[in-house]
Amino acid sequence: MEPLIELRGVNKYFGTQHVLRDIDLTVGRGEVVVVIGPSGSGKSTLCRTINRLETIGSGTITLAGRPLPEEGRELARLRSEVGMVFQSFNLFAHKTVLANVALAPLKVRGRKKDEAYADARELLRRVGLAEHADKYPAQLSGGQQQRVAIARALAMDPQALLFDEPTSALDPEMISEVLEVMQQLARDGMTMVVVTHEMGFARSAAHRVVFMADGRIVEDRAPGEFFTAPRSERARDFLAKILEH
Repeated sequence: MEPLIELRGVNKYFGTQHVLRDIDLTVGRGEVVVVIGPSGSGKSTLCRTINRLETIGSGTITLAGRPLPEEGRELARLRSEVGMVFQSFNLFAHKTVLANVALAPLKVRGRKKDEAYADARELLRRVGLAEHADKYPAQLSGGQQQRVAIARALAMDPQALLFDEPTSALDPEMISEVLEVMQQLARDGMTMVVVTHEMGFARSAAHRVVFMADGRIVEDRAPGEFFTAPRSERARDFLAKILEH
């Protein structure tokens, strides 16, 4: 599998706190990597370094063999290649759902308005929200807003998508509709790095499960192997606690 995202010897500090410790990770093109672990293990920070929302203290990160730029136009271009979906939806409240999805292609890629809006309508259909195109975010449920956020990330035609706990802010009955869209993206071959507590998604959609603790990658294995026979005591303890609930 062709490498798309590569991290080598990545370290990250917040002040004196060492939050990422010598991270080595490769994500192949078309691969779904799910990152799990206890709170404070560095999962979200790892995800945010991949498109430079967090800078790193040392090490290297490359996308399709190119080092991540630090700033400027190259950084903006990178962020158009690696979309991100956050816990909070971050939609523009004063714009319609359709306008939210079309905005970045219009402003960043310079697309013509009719083309950008046509593509946005198709993306809303893809996430099951075609009939809500002319509504405003406040008129939608949390699950629907998160699906709009996914459509917005897809609008830039990214090489990869990053998900930072995309269902953690949702009511339980809304989680499945977001996971269903993510499952379909996985089936369609989208490269995805997903930080989540949804073990069902990790079992069914991931090619690999990365388990983190104390800023380190403790295990990096196929889901069937990880969930049935974790090698580390830390992973066994984590699974025992999380699968109880």
